[in-house]
Amino acid sequence: MIQATSKRAAMTVIAICQVAAMALWFSASAIVPALAAEFQLSRFAQATFTSAVQVGFVVGCVVSAVYGLADRLELRRFFAASAAVGAIANALLLVVDPRSLAAPQLRFVTGVCMAGVYPVGMKLASTWAKGDMGLLVGILVGALTLGSALPHLFNAFGGINWRIPLAAASACALGAALLIGTAAVGPNRTAAPRFDPRYVQTAWRDVPLRLANLGYLGHMWELYAMWAWIGVFLNASFAASLPAASASTYARLATFATIAAGAIGCVGAGYLADRLGRTTLTIVAMAISGSCAASVGLLFGGPPWAVVALCLLWGVTIVADSAQFSASIAELSDPARVGTMLTLQTALGFTLTLATIYLLPVWVDAIGWRYAFVPLSIGPAVGVWAMARLRARPEAAKLAGGRR
Repeated sequence: MIQATSKRAAMTVIAICQVAAMALWFSASAIVPALAAEFQLSRFAQATFTSAVQVGFVVGCVVSAVYGLADRLELRRFFAASAAVGAIANALLLVVDPRSLAAPQLRFVTGVCMAGVYPVGMKLASTWAKGDMGLLVGILVGALTLGSALPHLFNAFGGINWRIPLAAASACALGAALLIGTAAVGPNRTAAPRFDPRYVQTAWRDVPLRLANLGYLGHMWELYAMWAWIGVFLNASFAASLPAASASTYARLATFATIAAGAIGCVGAGYLADRLGRTTLTIVAMAISGSCAASVGLLFGGPPWAVVALCLLWGVTIVADSAQFSASIAELSDPARVGTMLTLQTALGFTLTLATIYLLPVWVDAIGWRYAFVPLSIGPAVGVWAMARLRARPEAAKLAGGRR
């Protein structure tokens, strides 16, 4: 098998494999509306079908972090096994009744497997970093952001049998399992550390790591709630200002554009963070995205061009800082434990998203769309505080080659 031994070739393979394997997660967003229509799924069943993946991912990340799997196992084999098992679990949805308990159980297994893909891909990328950690991780997160947006584009045009994207996602993941072995591990690889489940406590006890994780949690408080509900917001807003026949289609296209714009933010922010500093970039990005969260509702029902313009700015900045928190953890951690710390960070962040995803519709019912997104701005505010504190510490000199 031909090996991708250069940095550029290896990173290309890693990015392609990461997006292809994570299609198992993205596919759920694309098929839930079609499943609901064909099988008359209840709202609870629809929510469970989607959230089961997220819960599984958190469980998988916690287990991986406690046992240090991302640092103790051979990265490419761990990635390949996770992608392959996830592909099988996803494909089994083609033969089970979506209304049965088997469906969310299979989605849970898929989520567990994604814990061996997303953080592991970032660890693989970090082995190639040399003064460009922010850009490398930013490329991966940007690719995943684009993948997250694609289901909204598919839904805008409709007419796709739900079995097709489901089967395609499994095929992509199997392809990733086969291809990842061609990506060489970079020169920053470290020897496998001894098993020590207590090491996960370092994420809180070590002050710089704690501050970087708090910044990430502030970011995640906002991110997935926005991604989950911005389409509903846009649909309701456009319905108040556009003809009914076109409002829904335009809302779906605007949702795709809002989320996909984050891919540009990830790559651009990664390039800038390596030159201007991690804390500088994250503070600016969270200040802008938090301001968007606090103000976007004021445009509800207003001119569509104005709503879309602000949502695009929000879409770029809300995820621009995401990779930089991961890069910060990689730079602040013991090199032999980077995989464990990245996995734990991801587990904490995605656990928090479960709360805000379910809270936002409660806020909509209580205070309406004009103010429902305002509570999301609390997260970026906390994140700005945490990264400002980290910036003032001497350990911040480890970030981006001394560029705080």
